[in-house]
Amino acid sequence: MAGIKRKSAPVKNAHVKESKKPKFDSGMKPALKTKTQSVPVKKVEEAVDEDSEDSDSDGGASLDFESGESEDVDSVDSEEQEEEENDSEKLPTSTDGLHPQRAKAVVANSQSSKEAHAKQKQLAQERKAVKPLADQLVRTKKIWERLRRKSHVPADERKQLVTELFEIITGRIKDFVLKHDSVRVVQTAIKYANREQRLLIAGELSGTYRQLAESRYAKFLIGKLLVQGDDKIRDIIVPEFFGNVRRLIKHPEASWILDDVYRGVASRQQKASILREWYGAEFALFEKDSTDKVSGDLADILAANPGKRAPIMRSLQEMINHLIQKKMTGFTLLHDAMLQYFLNVKPGTEEITDYLELIKGDEEGDLLKNLAFTRSGSRVVCLALAYGTAKDRKQILKTYKDTLQLMAADPNGHIVILTAYEVIDDTVLTSKSIFPELITKDAEKQVENIVFSANDINSRTTLLYLFQGRSKALFPPSLAADIKILEEIDIIRSTTSKKDPEIRRSELAKALSPFLLKAIESAAGDLVASSFGSQFVTEVLFGAEGDKSASLKAVAETAAGDPKYLQPAAAGEGTEDSQPPTHIAATPWGGKMLKALIAGGRYDVKTKTVVPVEPALNFADILYPNIEDYIIDWATGSSSFVILALTEADNFSKKDDLMRILKENKKKLHKAAKEETPEQKARKEAAVAEKDVVKGKGKKSKTVKVIEVGNKGSALLLVKL
Repeated sequence: MAGIKRKSAPVKNAHVKESKKPKFDSGMKPALKTKTQSVPVKKVEEAVDEDSEDSDSDGGASLDFESGESEDVDSVDSEEQEEEENDSEKLPTSTDGLHPQRAKAVVANSQSSKEAHAKQKQLAQERKAVKPLADQLVRTKKIWERLRRKSHVPADERKQLVTELFEIITGRIKDFVLKHDSVRVVQTAIKYANREQRLLIAGELSGTYRQLAESRYAKFLIGKLLVQGDDKIRDIIVPEFFGNVRRLIKHPEASWILDDVYRGVASRQQKASILREWYGAEFALFEKDSTDKVSGDLADILAANPGKRAPIMRSLQEMINHLIQKKMTGFTLLHDAMLQYFLNVKPGTEEITDYLELIKGDEEGDLLKNLAFTRSGSRVVCLALAYGTAKDRKQILKTYKDTLQLMAADPNGHIVILTAYEVIDDTVLTSKSIFPELITKDAEKQVENIVFSANDINSRTTLLYLFQGRSKALFPPSLAADIKILEEIDIIRSTTSKKDPEIRRSELAKALSPFLLKAIESAAGDLVASSFGSQFVTEVLFGAEGDKSASLKAVAETAAGDPKYLQPAAAGEGTEDSQPPTHIAATPWGGKMLKALIAGGRYDVKTKTVVPVEPALNFADILYPNIEDYIIDWATGSSSFVILALTEADNFSKKDDLMRILKENKKKLHKAAKEETPEQKARKEAAVAEKDVVKGKGKKSKTVKVIEVGNKGSALLLVKL
């Protein structure tokens, strides 16, 4: 309390050694005496005796009676201390590895640590023995322990164990699957079961799949049943989710298994039924047991019930918002629902503005990143870029800063990058935000990344789209969906973007050109070694802006050497082949690339003419010094059309020398024009082999086309001569 002076500490006896532990008076608290406390007490008493002897020598009164009494008391106290010490040594403490509360219980029951452990183990076994199916659980766990070591169990023993396991669990599967330690036993049974046994398990669990989906451990059992791809099992399990979709998608455990079922297992009708429940409670209540075919397309539902638009859109928006707020943004089911909402909002209204804010509102960016890697989700992002303002587009690009490389190689993600090329008017922003991330900022790895992207069917579109556009060569049938999305974006872009599309494309191509030309110059050999790489080289050299001379020279140097050289077959699998790759003249794509570069432009199908690029490439003069020593080999080989293109090139300065060499070797050209080429021979042998296989199966064989014999390029060169 304030104002009161603290008492001063007592003066310590100079003859007494100070103890670190507090001392207690033996007369006041005898129960607290311990072995560690007794030592300093004795020292204090000895010091007191010395003082008393000194006082007697000084002529003081004798204290023999008092000192004798104190010795008796000390002896009694020491005996009590020894007894307490012996007792305490027998009892465990928390330092023996026991929990403090358990140590107290052991002290109270006067048990040793070993006895306490034994008793606890006995009680646990007694509790397990009282539970239902206790003996069966013990046996099934032993079987599971053996079966899970697949490589150590002979096939005959495994068959016997599986048979025994099914004898135990049949008729009791529901009792096993809701326990975390026994559900794995049922999963093992499914793993080694045949189709009839799996159907037996699926039928026995009928009516419990919603409960299993909500279980932390039993949900994996559903996946084990469905992963086999059995339609009967699927039709038993999936309908049990109908009517509970809104509840299950919000459940922390069931949501994952529901989305897995929706994404990879459910049929088209089952997917539609699951998705419809997002549109309102009435779709869950009144259509639960319906067997009629239904559509999950929200546009069809709104067209049939235009008066219900407001409640349906509100219900769908609430479900979407709920999952986004709970950070459950990776579900394909969510992405499909978001696309349905986006396709049915009215442009230019608050609906679409609020929806864009909801998409951008995720501060961590997980929603946008997850959306980019699914089919419906990537389309949602494309629509957001198309409908958004310049500020919205900038924010979306910023979210994808560290993800663009992954998106470029993804079957769905690359379309987001193509849409950004089409709708963002600020080409400086696009080039600074996308290109450094797409080809990496590290100058040493840029060439490697470009070579990889050029040979990937998805990544190559993000590099060549600015030079090649929407050609069929860049967008094969597997990427036909990209063209549909881009055509949809074109319609929206007409009202949200101002810059002319051709100007936008030209500015972006100019910004990307230096990186691609450098890659061709540095890694021309790697690029021309593949079909996609050769196409990449051709399109970049046609469409890029800047100095192309170094790149053209590097490509021409790849044609040097013997055009008939073929790489020897590898010695065996897994062995590294140190031999040079096959010469590009012996590949189907190498000759096409060189012929196109010599022609100096793309072939127009409508006009059936070559449209030359500006400025002219003049590739014929660059190529000729590298192949002039093997002209006849080229003219009579599989790439004879390269020599034919040289004879037709208008700006080729060495045409006279070429014609002279060809005239001197007319006999070789005649021979090549009439003899069967290696390619024709291989095709003929393959056709005969296929005919024999079909005939052996007893089927009607197809009519084999008559293949013209001879090198067509050599024949056309003879006409030129």
